[in-house]
Amino acid sequence: MAEEHEKPAASAVEAPCEVAVVESEAPPAEKSVTEKEPVPEPEAAPEKPAGVVEEPAKAEEEIDPKIVAQSVSFKEESYVVGELPEPQKKALDELKQLIQEALNKHEFTAPPTPPPVKEEEKPAVEEEKKEEEKAAEPEAPAPVCEAEPPKTEVKTEEAPEACKAEEVKPEEVKEEETVVVAEVVETVAKVDDDGAKTVEAIEETIVAVVPAPEAATEEPTKEAEPAVEATPAEEPKTEAEEAPAPSVEPEEVYIFGIPILGDERSDVILLKFLRARDYKVKDAFSMIKNTVRWRKEFGIDALLEEELGSHWDKVVFTHGVDKEGHSVCYNVFGEFQNKELYQNTFTDEEKRSKFIKWRIQFLEKSIRKFDFNPTGISTIVQVNDLKSSPGLFKREHNQVTNQALQLLQDNYPEFVAKQVFINVPWWYLAFNRMISPFLTQRTKSKFVFAGPSKTAETLFKYIAPEHVPVQYGGLSKEGECEFTTADPVTEVTVKPACKHTVEIPVSESGVLVWEVRVVAWDVSYGAEFVPSAEDGYTIILQKTRKVAPTDEPVISNSYKIGEAGKVVLTIDNPSSKKKKLLYRSKTKPASD
Repeated sequence: MAEEHEKPAASAVEAPCEVAVVESEAPPAEKSVTEKEPVPEPEAAPEKPAGVVEEPAKAEEEIDPKIVAQSVSFKEESYVVGELPEPQKKALDELKQLIQEALNKHEFTAPPTPPPVKEEEKPAVEEEKKEEEKAAEPEAPAPVCEAEPPKTEVKTEEAPEACKAEEVKPEEVKEEETVVVAEVVETVAKVDDDGAKTVEAIEETIVAVVPAPEAATEEPTKEAEPAVEATPAEEPKTEAEEAPAPSVEPEEVYIFGIPILGDERSDVILLKFLRARDYKVKDAFSMIKNTVRWRKEFGIDALLEEELGSHWDKVVFTHGVDKEGHSVCYNVFGEFQNKELYQNTFTDEEKRSKFIKWRIQFLEKSIRKFDFNPTGISTIVQVNDLKSSPGLFKREHNQVTNQALQLLQDNYPEFVAKQVFINVPWWYLAFNRMISPFLTQRTKSKFVFAGPSKTAETLFKYIAPEHVPVQYGGLSKEGECEFTTADPVTEVTVKPACKHTVEIPVSESGVLVWEVRVVAWDVSYGAEFVPSAEDGYTIILQKTRKVAPTDEPVISNSYKIGEAGKVVLTIDNPSSKKKKLLYRSKTKPASD
């Protein structure tokens, strides 16, 4: 990277691969790499079947097509409401209204009871349909009466009365309707003999039936009178019960330690749920309600104070930040190769449940560190190390993994800015290609895959080497060290069959300290001090030696400065592969 800028300085030297140090030029080269990432990813969309891709693409375009482009280039959407497009502002306002209504009605604390009610309503609806079918049967002879309009008018007038009677007392009318049906059937059977007689018979049946419902209706009306009188006594009770309802204050609901409505921090949380549901307000509202209920059922607040042990501290941990300031969380699946740890995690339901609780607790504690400021950072970067992963044939492991992923997707939306998969085996890449068509472009834009040979190089695109742990190719160590994350690291690419030199000038007395690392080494390394005086002598600080990949990953050294000059580090790469060189240095007072 920085080598391209250093070549002019080395042109005066006979060795073409020796390059001077220009530490400030390394970061721009890294940026050029990240800026190129969005180019191939958007092109992947046309390769998929049109039926799969077109629908989500349209939904995203209606909101703002620039949003997806931002996520592809590893830039998050803004959480500042004033910077949102109008459709997104409108969706946020609608969601706030729904939440406010739910808070007023205490819907977040009320237990959900719709499913059993629907099951009870279904048979009632079926009975009503049957009654309507039965009531419709006697209307069949109506065309026969069309020959005498006056008589048919009598029937039409009485029909609504029967309907009214049905509304008053459905049970009694059922019995009377069956009698009428029987009589009508008999009269219809006589139509073949004499049409006039049948008409008279029908009239008689109607007259006979009419008084019966009248008597029936009179009796219930008398019986209904005391009931009507009783209702006024009951109505004041209901009014008394409803009277204090307006004075009830809306319930207070917190999520991730932030009130669900109230200030700009609440807007950040609501926008996360909206973006997880493509700005579909009703879907986002339903997701929020389900999340609030789940958090109460799972006991999140109590879980934060629970002690679950430190068995999995090496399985999931946070270390450093990325170049955008996001906390980096590492998931090391290879730790489950430890048989004891595997048995303590997956052998029975109780242990599996405990691990899921620990994983949720870990994420919840990480989220509680966010201030949810609209201009701040409220997402993390996840690095998933698949080296020596249990694989697809460990049923218990896959079951817990899927369960945990489902919980995180349903209740922690838009908290991951990037998913980086490292040490990816071939079978996982094949599996990802199979499920890729079912993922949205937004989701896929957050995924990055790197095989074992590209792990360090891929991580350095998003995370500075001083923040990358040593086991993944960086220079960040645990415990007391000479250097910290505040000391920047310079990256240089050493070309195949080439020698590279790093010059560190020194002009004041003190102690020069430096550390060097070549990813996967397999190169020769040496160090010497060259004084500025012409009559001075070169001092060998480190004899040139071959460093194998299995040797110490980081070489540290120091030199007490007695005169002005420079320390020259030499890296000789005889292999046919390019190498990534990392180094940093600083001068300390001699008293230290």
